[in-house]
Amino acid sequence: MKQYLDALRFVLENGTDRQSRTGIATRAVFGMQLRFSMEDGFPAVTTKKLAWNSIVSELLWFIEGSQDERRLAEILHNTRDESKKTIWTANAQAGYWKPKAKFEGDLGRIYGVQWRRWKSPDGKEIDQLADAIRMIKENPTSRRIIVTAWNPGELKEMALPPCHAFFQFFVANGKLSLQMYQRSCDMFLGVPFNIASYSLLLHMIAQVTDLKPYEFVHTLGDAHIYHNHLEQVREQLKRQPLPLPKLWLNPKIKNIDDFKMDDIKLEGYQHYPPIKAEMAV
Repeated sequence: MKQYLDALRFVLENGTDRQSRTGIATRAVFGMQLRFSMEDGFPAVTTKKLAWNSIVSELLWFIEGSQDERRLAEILHNTRDESKKTIWTANAQAGYWKPKAKFEGDLGRIYGVQWRRWKSPDGKEIDQLADAIRMIKENPTSRRIIVTAWNPGELKEMALPPCHAFFQFFVANGKLSLQMYQRSCDMFLGVPFNIASYSLLLHMIAQVTDLKPYEFVHTLGDAHIYHNHLEQVREQLKRQPLPLPKLWLNPKIKNIDDFKMDDIKLEGYQHYPPIKAEMAV
């Protein structure tokens, strides 16, 4: 994870201080790119503890096409009890969004809805993820194997416009790579989560298409550190990375919709203690 730590240090030392929508100022750099080879191990940050179960449950929730925050709680905690929080709870409860919600926990037409139920002009729904998997199998050299969550016509119907806006697949020599563009990148809290999430997605798609997962390319737009995370970043940068873990997927799963929490495990994950920080909403 040296690439991530180097990027974090670069933003800390070279970023421009700016105001943000959240009311908390940021230190930001525009335009960066990180590359992670899955052959080196699974890119889980080791200089602090990664919230692995939250990463897995959120990705499974996206793949379901859900917009229900309580469904995410059900995947993560096995209950819809309102006392059980998720990383999306604050967005579901945000004052600016609640008047628009159709039901308690409704997040609107966010990531998973766009991935699996994009609305076309004629009223039909497009399953972008299923189409991408089909294209990987049937037309692997296509340059159009793209899934986008950035839907300008529905941004006002989302509790949070997508930060990781779209991703593209590339097949060569029996290996599958994935590049994701992220417009807004919380370098301390969000980016390690996003790296692990999309690397996991790469492995899952590779398994169901009989390819080898190769490279996750992470293209960052507004890469920023919130000012109330600066001390936490300095603490993290004092720590030396540990060996990367390995990812295990249940080899019996051949359909992207069949993965469950128990089918996905991170093996040999060594890490430093967590570093707590508040998420800006």
